[in-house]
This record gives sequence, structure tokens and C-alpha cells, in this order.
Amino acid sequence: MMPSDPLTEALARFAVDTPLVLWLLPLALLPFRRSAQRVVAVASLDAGPADPLSRTIGWTLRGAGCLAIVGLVVGVAGPYRRGETVTRTGIGAQVSILVDRSGSMNETFAGRQPSGAEESKAAASRRLLGDFVGSRAHDQFAVTAFSTAPMLVVPMTDRHAAVRAAIQAIDRPGLDYTNVARGLALGLAQFGPQAANVSRALLMVSDGAAVIDPRVQGTLRAEFARVRPNLYWLFLRTKGSPSISDKPAGEDTPQAAPERHLDLFFKSLGVPYRAFEAEGPEAVAAAIRQIEALERDPIPYTEQRPRRDLSWIAFGMALFGLLVLVAGKLAEADFRRGRGAAARPAATAPERIAA
Repeated sequence: MMPSDPLTEALARFAVDTPLVLWLLPLALLPFRRSAQRVVAVASLDAGPADPLSRTIGWTLRGAGCLAIVGLVVGVAGPYRRGETVTRTGIGAQVSILVDRSGSMNETFAGRQPSGAEESKAAASRRLLGDFVGSRAHDQFAVTAFSTAPMLVVPMTDRHAAVRAAIQAIDRPGLDYTNVARGLALGLAQFGPQAANVSRALLMVSDGAAVIDPRVQGTLRAEFARVRPNLYWLFLRTKGSPSISDKPAGEDTPQAAPERHLDLFFKSLGVPYRAFEAEGPEAVAAAIRQIEALERDPIPYTEQRPRRDLSWIAFGMALFGLLVLVAGKLAEADFRRGRGAAARPAATAPERIAA
């Protein structure tokens, strides 16, 4: 396929609203056929000396008339530059935010119902994630909530106002059960086909975990291997509860220590993974700052350039041409008045006194 001509591409971005008006453009040749200046009959121009200045002024006035007609016709036709989509490269990432909406997220980090100035885990997450979204102009976000069943709140988008509005809903009362496997599957599904160098991050915000069926684990492994995101688990730990690294005193099974075994499952996926344990809003804010600092890779983004009206340029050209014509007409009147005064005979001294 032959490469397109840059000039052709540039011209293709311009159009007019009323193309039929452009059929009036041949009227721009009228100033070269007839002149608006006063015509004085003389015997022969060859009788006088050559006058390059007058000839230049004449052609200038004809050109100004042509420019005025062209500008008026094109301006009435409504010229504009088409809108376009421009792809650029910035710094950011695609971040799929997966938020736990189980009933325990309605409690504080101390494990009780909020009262007074206390914040629930969901409210603290909402506030801090809202600050995270929009801190960089070119980040793209998706928000998924999960409890008994996952729910897509907003798909992957760079419309940060919509993402913040979605995050505002995560403090609504949640359900009791945590189905983390289905939540992970829906969170991974938000990454669309992109270039291989785009940074992808799956951020899971949860205060607990549940057992993932071994049959589902295989499906999740395959999906993680296909998408290959950077996985972050922001574990909102209730004070006094076991850490994800604590080994239970009794039987070490997923049912006895679901958080520990979910952490082990994440470590076995073969993707970059990091867990953050937070026991308060300050720790959550610090973890989010670390995640933001880690995700600083080039990311392509698009800019929508709107349609741009160009009729003002055409009307400006017409105004300039008309001003030149008016200036020429005024100069012609002054010149003829000056010649008339010079042609009258000078009065004698007695005549001036009598006058």
C-alpha cells in the first residue's frame, strides 16, 4: 500500500458546510475584467511617460477586489477543520480496582460499627481511592465490586469523574459472603486488547478472603498468564486479627487461614505481586502512595480534537480586501481634488484683497 501524501492528508481534514456556495468563486475574476475606479478618456496612453507606480496600484486594487470576493464566498460556505483523534504517550497505567463489599467492610478497623468520627473500612477506602484517581491525567481505571457475586461498576475508562463517582458507591451496605474468585475473574476481564508495553495493575481492596475452589484456580491462573497484570492486594486488617503471613497453630488449611492461603496462591501465579497490610486509614494512604509510585510506565492515550470553525479567517480576508479598496477610493478622491486646486490660476494681489 502506497503511503499517502501529507498534503492530501492535510487537505482532507478541511471541509465546508455549504459546498454549493463555492460555485460563486468565479465571480472573483470580475475585478480583472472591470474596474471600480473612474475611467477618463484620453487620446493615447503612449503620449504620457511610463508610470509603474500607478500600474502597481491598479493591480493591487484588482487583487484586493478578488480577495474580498473569495473571502466572502468561502466565509458564507462555512469552512471548518474536521475533528480528529490524536494518539499520544503519557505516564500512567491501566488500573482495575476490585473492592470487597462484604458485610465486614462496614465495620471499622477496630472491628466494630462506626460511631462519631470513626470511619468504616469502606468509607476510608472510598475517600483514599478517590484521591488516587485523577492524581495523574493519563491513568485509566475500572471499578468492580464483589461480595456474593461480582458487579461491574464502571469499565476501563480515562473519565476520572465517572470513576470517582463509582468509588463513592463502595460505602453502601454490603453482603455477608466474599466470593473472591468471581471478583478476580471480572476484574481481569476489564483489561482490553492493548500494546504489550502498557502497564496493567489489578488492585484488590479487601479485609478478608475466602477459599478458592481448586477447579477455579486453574482458570484464574490461565487468565493471569494471559493478561499478566501487576497484582496488588491492599489487605484492610482488623486490629487483633491474624496477619496474612501468620501460620495457624492448628491445621494449616485454606479453611483455617483463608488470607494466608490466598496470599500463597497469588505468589504462585508468576506475575508481579505485592501485598500491603493496613490497620488504619494512614496505612491505607501510605500503601496507595507506594502503588502509585510503582506504576509509572508509558501509556498511550487519545485526545479528541473538536471541529474548528474557520469562517472567521475567510471573513477577515474579505475585510482586508475591502479596506484596501476603500483606501484606494478615498485616495482617488483626494488626488482629484488636489489636481483641481492646482489647475485654477493664481489670483493677483488686488483680487485677493477684493476677495
